[in-house]
Amino acid sequence: MRDLYETLGVTKSASTDEIKRAYRKLAQKWHPDKNAGDAAAEEKFKQITAAYDTLSDAAKRKAYDQFGASGGMAVGGGFDPSDFRDFAGQRGVDLSDLLSDLFGRVRGGGPSGAARPAPERGSDLQTSVTLSFDDALTGVQLTIPVSKDVTCPDCRGTRAAPGTVPITCPECKGRGVRSRNQGFFSLSEPCLHCAGTGQIVERACPTCSGRGRTGRTKRYTVRIPAGVKDGARIRLPGRGGEGLSGGPPGDLFVLVNVSASSLFERRGDDFLVEVPVTFPEAALGSQIEVPTPRRERVRVKVPAGTRDGRMLRVKGRGAAVGGADDKRGDLLVRLRVQVPDKLSRQQREALEKYAALDGGADIREQLFT
Repeated sequence: MRDLYETLGVTKSASTDEIKRAYRKLAQKWHPDKNAGDAAAEEKFKQITAAYDTLSDAAKRKAYDQFGASGGMAVGGGFDPSDFRDFAGQRGVDLSDLLSDLFGRVRGGGPSGAARPAPERGSDLQTSVTLSFDDALTGVQLTIPVSKDVTCPDCRGTRAAPGTVPITCPECKGRGVRSRNQGFFSLSEPCLHCAGTGQIVERACPTCSGRGRTGRTKRYTVRIPAGVKDGARIRLPGRGGEGLSGGPPGDLFVLVNVSASSLFERRGDDFLVEVPVTFPEAALGSQIEVPTPRRERVRVKVPAGTRDGRMLRVKGRGAAVGGADDKRGDLLVRLRVQVPDKLSRQQREALEKYAALDGGADIREQLFT
């Protein structure tokens, strides 16, 4: 007897989504269509399906967790009904309702009803756009193409060629599952004849090759807010993959890549720019013009005695905060004092006079004390 959780390769604390993902991965690997003529693979697929049938249903899983280990409810047989009755009777449990609900129903329908697949949400999709520095700064509206699967327009999702319809599977009578007796109870497993769909398509739709879905490119409009940062993701609800069996569509995420500026460095909502100043401007103080990210000019005051690397802040000249253009970050101005490579005769004479007036103080003396 093999534990159902072990069969699916999950822990007993696994969530419903984790159980579903594990089942899909294993079912894809061991499905008879991929292992034609392999009896061992077919048996493995049956065990996986039986385990998922129990663990994916809240009521069945609860009963299995309560009685499974001692009651013999495990994949592979070896079950003694009297042991299960005794085990449950010792705990005052009435099995009549439990077993009929646990093993006599098809998920989504009754014992004789047709299979009705549960609605499934469509998958989330992602695409990317690359913006110039200026467009990211001011915001822009774009139309983006997205490739995804949609319901086939010719067969409308039936998978059958136009003018024909799927027929009810003669093996499972449209239920999509078959019951396998296990002595005291029976286990349900997907019908191999119709792959669990409950229907047989005699002539496949040529447009979608019998998939019921086909690839299409759709175009959506997305508004990129002002001040968007590189790496931001914008969510478009309901623009992802189509849902299955009436389920809701997924979402579309737009990844934004912003081209770098050769002049400005972004720091959060602020921008940094390095501005050169001459030695006289730094020593005596001055008013200079600096550029802003929006191609404007603003005047800033350079204090007398400014050293190389000093930072000045210009309020409200940075990126829009939260996409609202009336609230912006700041512009950070880092001053770089420039030393001329060459001097004219007059400049050299002036600097020599300055050096003589400086008094000859040794500004490096402290390095040796």
